[in-house]
Amino acid sequence: MRLPRMLRPLRIRDFALLWTGMTTSLVGDFVFFVAYPWQTYQLTNDPTVLGWISAAYVAPTVVFVTAGGVLTDRVERRKLMIGADAMRATATGVGAALAITHHLTLWELALVVAVGGLGQALFGPAFGSIVPEIVPAAELPQANALDQFVRTGAGLVGPAVAGVVIATAGAGWAFAIDAATFVVSTATALALTPRPFERTDAPRSALREAREGWAFVRRHTWLWASLVGFALANVASATRNVLLPFVIKNDLHESARTLGFVYAAASGGALVTALAYGERGVPRRPIVSAYVAWTIAMAALGGYGLSTGVAELVAFGVVSGAGLAVGNALWSTLMHRLVPRELLGRVTSIDWMVSLALMPVASAGAGLLAGVVGSRATLAGAGLFAAGVNVLLLLGSPALRGTRLEPAGEAAEA
Repeated sequence: MRLPRMLRPLRIRDFALLWTGMTTSLVGDFVFFVAYPWQTYQLTNDPTVLGWISAAYVAPTVVFVTAGGVLTDRVERRKLMIGADAMRATATGVGAALAITHHLTLWELALVVAVGGLGQALFGPAFGSIVPEIVPAAELPQANALDQFVRTGAGLVGPAVAGVVIATAGAGWAFAIDAATFVVSTATALALTPRPFERTDAPRSALREAREGWAFVRRHTWLWASLVGFALANVASATRNVLLPFVIKNDLHESARTLGFVYAAASGGALVTALAYGERGVPRRPIVSAYVAWTIAMAALGGYGLSTGVAELVAFGVVSGAGLAVGNALWSTLMHRLVPRELLGRVTSIDWMVSLALMPVASAGAGLLAGVVGSRATLAGAGLFAAGVNVLLLLGSPALRGTRLEPAGEAAEA
């Protein structure tokens, strides 16, 4: 039987293992993203506090992701993934035990999420760089489409599981599920074929290697302009993370099940578009397509603030998930095909750092602003701001619009 194009990378043993571990841990991630805001609002019903807790998750990622990128280009990427997942399994497991026994405090919750952010700073660049080592270049679009498919599939399952578990047993058991998924992910990474990193030149300082990554980003308009746009647009994502649970709990008087269902709806929309992208492949001008998709997604995030019922939240979730899946799959393919393999870890870490740079401030500020203008107005304004950033960047940069993929995979900028 002929496999669908998107599933063909699964014929590769190591990619199948990587896919299995990633799928499992992503389910846990989505469980955690529902659990820790709900736990925060159970400890204190104050969006400002959740803003600081969310900032505690993102800030370590921003601070340490460059170091993670340098390490990714110096040591075996598989080992870095193993260490990051083991760290997160331990921290989340401790948080689960404290929550289940009703001893979890806000500062301990902040510490648990901060260790999770540090683990992500190490894991993200390593994972983003190991895929091209495993999958042939011709199948990278399918592998990235499958990556988005897995993320959206996990986004369907994880929030739904979290909503049920939190409503029936408590957030602590949701933390325990997340810790168990990291154990599975660690085991699959241990089973990967070792790929020791081989340098072709003499060892150099970490600072010099980091500067090489930045120099590559500055030379390519499609990279640096997009990263600036990501940083500004992610203000909307940070605002959603803080205020959507508050709106559902306090304005609509719904339970954690509803929050999980809304997040799952976003993943449902992403699932459909990831399948379509996997079959069609990358367009010749992927940047334009990605920006259109991101603009639609950000506008839909703003729609959360205009919604007066669960059905409207679900509809906007479907649209936002669909747009993000297309844009992110196209971006991953650009990174894998246009960034040299020896620089990919560092450039990926710069991507993470710049993209998330404003999220700690936005997370903390969202709660404060909501106290002045209201949670709904803050949500709507953040989404419209992010959509406008994407439109202005695309219309204002001919070089950005002109970037395309040549058949050989080389970048061409107008």
